[in-house]
Amino acid sequence: MFIDPARRSGGRRLRAGESEPPMRWCMDVATRVAAVGIKAAPGIARDTVPGDWELEFVAVGRDLKEAMAWSPALATAARRATILPGGHTLTRRPGAKVPVRAPSEFLLDPNPAVTRAGLVEELARMLDAWKIDERIAFLAADVAMDTPFGRTLRVIDSAPWNQKQLPGRLRALDIGAADIRRRGLAGDVGQLHRGLKLSGARKATIVMTRVHDRPWGLICIDIDQT
Repeated sequence: MFIDPARRSGGRRLRAGESEPPMRWCMDVATRVAAVGIKAAPGIARDTVPGDWELEFVAVGRDLKEAMAWSPALATAARRATILPGGHTLTRRPGAKVPVRAPSEFLLDPNPAVTRAGLVEELARMLDAWKIDERIAFLAADVAMDTPFGRTLRVIDSAPWNQKQLPGRLRALDIGAADIRRRGLAGDVGQLHRGLKLSGARKATIVMTRVHDRPWGLICIDIDQT
């Protein structure tokens, strides 16, 4: 049985975690029909699904679209991240703890399906990469990481976060356009972007994050840029 609960009622969107019928009702169907798949919002709390079910997060490219809960009769893993249209899939596997070290030449921003599924460490082990902070979902490596499960960037500047010095650093690197990725570090991204006043020839990604729990900034470019 496949169940697609409504996320709207009476023309309004229901609050996060609510649906019609409710998820609890949907999962109880598995007591009468063994093979059950339930479509859910991608923001579903992972602990909503019992431990013997599989919870799958599905992205199209880098856009996280849906979650799927599979009853024990259909489950083949506890957590799964699936990337479409290629059908690439990543599941939880036991392994050694991933080390935490300083950023290196390459930074990987995992796909949102991977982070929602809690599979960042599995991805790190697969790529022989490491984390830059115990609680932050960025990975680093000395070589470019080619994977459908994340976006790899080349790091051209890495230093403790200093917002006042950032415009000068960007000018020195000839950066004229920038996207800003913020993870683990508070700040008004819109206000920061307006204050940069960029005029260079290169495009960059500014990463506001933490390294060993210290506020940190990385300036990155696509790996095919020079």
